[in-house]
Amino acid sequence: MMAGLQWELPPELCCRPMAFVALTGLDVVYNAVHRAIWDVFSTNRRADRVPISFKILPGDHEYPKCRTKRTSYEWYIPKGILKTLWMNKHLNLVPALVVVFYELDWDDPQWKEKQSECATKVEIVRSSLQSRNTKVAVVLIQKKTPLPPGEDLVASERAAALCHACDLSGKSLFVLPHTDHLVGYMIRLENAFYEHAQTYYYNEIRRVKSHKEFLNKTTHQLLFVRHQFKIAFFSELKQDTQNALKHYRTAYNLVQELRAYESNMLEIKTLAGFINYKVCRLCFQHNTPLDAISQFRKHIDLFKKKIGCAELAFEHAAWMSKQFQSFGELFDEAIKLGLPAIQTQNPGFYYQQAACYSQDRKRQALQLSQAGAVYPSSDPLDTQNAGLDYYGQRPWRQGHQSIDPPDQDKEKRGILALQIKERDVPHSEVIITLLSNAVAQFKKYKCPRMKSHLMVQMGEEYYHAQDYAKALKLLDYVMCDYRTEHWCGIQSAILTTALHCAYLMASVKDYIIYCMELLGRASTLTNEQKSRIEQNLIKVLKNKIPDAEPQCDQSSAAAARAMWNESMTSCSSNQCIIDVQDYIPFIQCKAKFQSPSFHVDQAIQLQVFLRVDCPHPISFTKLAVSLSNQEYNQWCVVEATSQECKLLMPGKTKCYNFSFVAKTKDIGKKIEVTGIEVMFGSGRCVFLRWRGAGGDAALTQEVLQSNRSSGGSDAEEELDWDRLNILQSTMIISRVPKVHVELHHQPPALSNEMYCIHFTVQSLEDALSKDLKLTAGLKPGQDANLSQTTRVTLDNSKVCDDTALPLLPDIPLGNLEAGEKLEKCVYVTCSTTGPRLFLFHVAYSVDVMVDGRQIVCKCQKDETITIETVVPFEVSANFMSTKLEPLEQVAVDIPFLMLTEIQSLSPWPLLLASSSLQNFTMKTNTPQQLHQVILKKDECASECFSLLCPPLNNNNNNTVATGQYLISWRRQSSSPDSPLIETTVSLPHVLLESVPLHIHADIPSFGRVRESLPVCFHIENRTSLVQEVQIAVEPSDSFMFSGLKQVHLRILPGSEQQMLYNYYPLMAGYQTLPQLSINVSRWSNNAYNLKRFLPHRVFVKPQGKDLDNDSIAAA
Repeated sequence: MMAGLQWELPPELCCRPMAFVALTGLDVVYNAVHRAIWDVFSTNRRADRVPISFKILPGDHEYPKCRTKRTSYEWYIPKGILKTLWMNKHLNLVPALVVVFYELDWDDPQWKEKQSECATKVEIVRSSLQSRNTKVAVVLIQKKTPLPPGEDLVASERAAALCHACDLSGKSLFVLPHTDHLVGYMIRLENAFYEHAQTYYYNEIRRVKSHKEFLNKTTHQLLFVRHQFKIAFFSELKQDTQNALKHYRTAYNLVQELRAYESNMLEIKTLAGFINYKVCRLCFQHNTPLDAISQFRKHIDLFKKKIGCAELAFEHAAWMSKQFQSFGELFDEAIKLGLPAIQTQNPGFYYQQAACYSQDRKRQALQLSQAGAVYPSSDPLDTQNAGLDYYGQRPWRQGHQSIDPPDQDKEKRGILALQIKERDVPHSEVIITLLSNAVAQFKKYKCPRMKSHLMVQMGEEYYHAQDYAKALKLLDYVMCDYRTEHWCGIQSAILTTALHCAYLMASVKDYIIYCMELLGRASTLTNEQKSRIEQNLIKVLKNKIPDAEPQCDQSSAAAARAMWNESMTSCSSNQCIIDVQDYIPFIQCKAKFQSPSFHVDQAIQLQVFLRVDCPHPISFTKLAVSLSNQEYNQWCVVEATSQECKLLMPGKTKCYNFSFVAKTKDIGKKIEVTGIEVMFGSGRCVFLRWRGAGGDAALTQEVLQSNRSSGGSDAEEELDWDRLNILQSTMIISRVPKVHVELHHQPPALSNEMYCIHFTVQSLEDALSKDLKLTAGLKPGQDANLSQTTRVTLDNSKVCDDTALPLLPDIPLGNLEAGEKLEKCVYVTCSTTGPRLFLFHVAYSVDVMVDGRQIVCKCQKDETITIETVVPFEVSANFMSTKLEPLEQVAVDIPFLMLTEIQSLSPWPLLLASSSLQNFTMKTNTPQQLHQVILKKDECASECFSLLCPPLNNNNNNTVATGQYLISWRRQSSSPDSPLIETTVSLPHVLLESVPLHIHADIPSFGRVRESLPVCFHIENRTSLVQEVQIAVEPSDSFMFSGLKQVHLRILPGSEQQMLYNYYPLMAGYQTLPQLSINVSRWSNNAYNLKRFLPHRVFVKPQGKDLDNDSIAAA
């Protein structure tokens, strides 16, 4: 191992130990069968195959010699803990099993000769192993598939003979048929090899353990550690990881017990690091990560203060860095295999700590006071290409375990050589690699602040490594987070490093940006530092070379001046545009409109506030504001020649006012500030550009803090910058109309009436109002059904029809002089009830003067009213018999009555002009009864019609539509010339019944007690059949009668029969007449229906007395 790099972990320690099996007798170059066998052994080794490392060796290969077995340790003093070649020897040089491949079939005709040849090859291998315990096995490559065991007696005999000739046991002889199932045979063969290797390593462990009884803890402490390490390593080769972990832990504990002093500290730490690595790796492998973390922390706590030689302290930092890096790699590897990790415990922390120790190593290396030292002529680190014998020992005193160095001069030369070698180590490269690994982990586990912190360190390392482009790229990337979170101190430190990089790269734009930020309010630099930076910035603005930044590397600064010279003389790069929205520069900018909206006849007022935070006053060349409508940009520019106008004082807020007149085409549109540009410099023009209305990366945080602070007086003379709010846009709205609009009407509106709304407009303008137009009607945006049932008109001479519109647009009203008044009547017809919103929109144009300019303003005024529509009246119709009894059914050709009633629901009096029946199916001769009737609220008007239902042609339909009731009406208060509204009401249907017989009676209007009362019953047959009728008179207590009490009649079709009776009243008052019981044999169900045509009662007067005329007159 190279001197000075003893802390590096050897590859044989980091790899997975696997049993080493040597294969001899295979010619993979010229023999295709042998090549196929080797390919199966070496390629596509999946996880389910046994862990074996195969290697092809020649049959006479010389294996490492086996040392003479020691019989006593009484006078033996160990020279070190672990030899550097021991692990590699057992991994790659000393096999656990040597397999001799030989082509030989059981029926080979030259069996004897080939058997002897095979035995010779085995004997050569045994002699090459030189008394080692390595197992030897023979594999016969055969062309034929062997028979099952016991069936081929020749094969059994010859196998026994071959084993005897080669001095092999039966378990060490194998047959490999080269058939189609080669892979299956090979896997079985591998498993047999693995068993032999297991036995070898088991014996090796026993052999090492047998030495323990010869050791003592006084002089053989190193051997105790060595033997435990060997047992653990052999256990790993045996794949017994549990026992391996146990013995590694024992070895680690024994290392702690070793007597440590300056001369052997490096060896102890090296071996402790090796063993710790093995313990942690096995813990992760056993899925016990907490044990691995605990072991590592214990390891660090034990050795972090064991520095060793003070002059080589950088070696301790390097060793500590390697410990953290190795554990981070183990942790990361375990995570890739499925181990879960969290934000607070992930490999990134270990990579970060490794980087920290590497930074310590770098600092310690820079502090070495060997500036003029010369490397020793005789190299004390040279080991004549043989390498170190033991891990962790110095090349100039290998094998020495004494407390003091054997040669002090040699010791000093060795230390000097290590120190000089340390100067050539690329420390920054090592640190950047570790930080990069840590950043990747923190990014993976979503730790943004840790990631940013480490990226800053990476940028600083790139700066120290003089890779300024990468340093600037990293620092610029992380500065956004620190600006947003307002970490002023960190931000200033990063900016200072970035400024150095920009200067050394001669990057003019970056240099200007970082100068501006370091002069800003977020910078924590002193005033002296800011003054120097401001002077450099002014030099750059004048196209001069700035002074070098302090603490810059002198050679790099000299090269930078040459690049600055080239940049300053280049004509193509004299202009620089910087978007400062994402920075916190020394100049702040805010813009605001004085109002969220302006009328078109008002001048738009825009204010731009500028403030600088640099130590000294500074002047700008030009200020320009960009608006969403570029036609207004010409009015928002500051290019005054006055230096005082453009001089900005530190800490003072300066306001620039702009005013312009909006165009009428922009009414209803927003005007936004899209950008602000301030130009600095004369020799070199630098344009600082703000998006929107200003602000920067720290504005949100400052506004929040300002809102939390207590408010001050608004009347302060000095503008408070933190309380200046940005107002980026304003709305252009139409001019305020100077007209007075009145609407007069009498709500509610009645359904279907011509509802009048009196519209009055009066001009309050000082000038002539031109092109006055009125839009009146239903306001858009309401229910679509309302548009179908609402009509608006200006003509009241006729009722609105379906061609009328719900909204009348742009009704021309002409011009209106100042103070003039105009009236108009608008008529609205609503066919359904409910509320409606009506719009009256007045539009006109007028000439006005704004800032000395005459413009034509279009003014608009809206008035809305809600009108409720109600039903004017309710109409009901009832059918009654001539006796004023309600009818459910109507008989054909039998008179009946219809009573109609109109009830007013209007709050206003109604004039009922007339009424009539339309489309009437009944016969009537009743004249019109309603004429010019006035109804007030809740009053009723009734009509009675005598009707007769004629015979119908269609006898199947029993229901007949009566017709329609037409009412002509208007509001009483309306003009007499206004048209009448005709409301049509559908009358109810009637149900017809079929009456076979019609019976009616002729009876006096009254009778008198004990005087004859003649009654004649007429029975008419209305059918085409002869009807048999049985009539019986039911007795009554109020009457006696004469006539047929019971009779049977036959009535011919269309003929009539009369029945004559004399009733003799017995009591006065309303008396029930004797009832006729009528039974029609063909229509037995209609007996009750016939009775309804007969009189039921009659009024009987009492018997009269002979009174004189005076008495009668008195009564």
